[in-house]
Amino acid sequence: MPEIELSTLLLVIAFGFLAAFIDSVVGGGGLVSIPALLATGMSPATALGTNKLASSFGSLTSSLKFLRARHVDFRLVMKLFPLSFLLSVGGALLAVQMPGELLKPLVLVMLIFVLVYTLVNKDWGGMEKKMVFTSRKVAILILFVLIIGFYDGFMGGGTGSFLMFLMLFTGFDFLRSAGNAKVLNFASNIGGLLLFIIMGEVSYTYGFVMAGSMILGSYTGAHMAISKGVGYVKALFIIVTTILIIKNLYDFFLSGI
Repeated sequence: MPEIELSTLLLVIAFGFLAAFIDSVVGGGGLVSIPALLATGMSPATALGTNKLASSFGSLTSSLKFLRARHVDFRLVMKLFPLSFLLSVGGALLAVQMPGELLKPLVLVMLIFVLVYTLVNKDWGGMEKKMVFTSRKVAILILFVLIIGFYDGFMGGGTGSFLMFLMLFTGFDFLRSAGNAKVLNFASNIGGLLLFIIMGEVSYTYGFVMAGSMILGSYTGAHMAISKGVGYVKALFIIVTTILIIKNLYDFFLSGI
C-alpha cells in the first residue's frame, strides 16, 4: 500500500461525500468513489472491496432515513433482502476471477432502455399505483433482484438505477422506489463486502475514512430527496442514468481501440 498523504485522504473524503449524496437517492455513486480510490494507488479489486466497505455505511444511513420517513415497503424488501445479499456474494466471488468487460455491453443496453423508457413515459413514477402481486409478477421481481444482486457483487456501477427501475416497474413512485432500492442495495453491498474481506481485498484505512464522509453524504442526499419529493428524485435519476450511459459508452469504445 502506498504511503498515505493528507491530500489523498482529503480527496477520498470529498469524493466519498459526493458519491454517497448521489447514491443515496438514485445510485451511481461508484462512478465517483471508485476512481477516487484507484487514484490512491490500490489495485482495482481492492478499490472495489474498499468501496463496498464505505458504501455499506452509506447505504445503511440512507436506508434508515427512508425507513423513518415511511418511504419503504418494509414487508416487500425484507422478503427480497436475503436474495440480494446471497447473490451479491456470488457476484463478488466472480469479480475477483473474471474481467468485468464481459458484462459491459449488456449493462450499456440495459441502461439505455431504462433511460428511454423513463423519458417516453412522462407520468411514470409520479404517483404510486396499487398493484396486485400475482405469482407471475412475484417470480419476475425475484428473478431481477437475483440478477441485480449478482451484478452488484460482480461490477456494481448502476445497481441503484436498475433497482429503482425495477421498483418503478412494480408500481411504486420515484420516492418509494428510491427507499426500497436503497435497502436492497444495502443487502447487496454487505454481501459483496463479506467476500472481499475474506479474500483480503479491502483497505480499512481508506475504507473507514470514506465511510465517515459517506454517512454524512447519504444522510444529506436522502434528506433532500424526502423534502423535495418525487420530481427531484426523477430528475436526478435521469441525469445519473445519462452519465452512466456516457461513461459506459466511453469505456466500451476505449477498450475496443
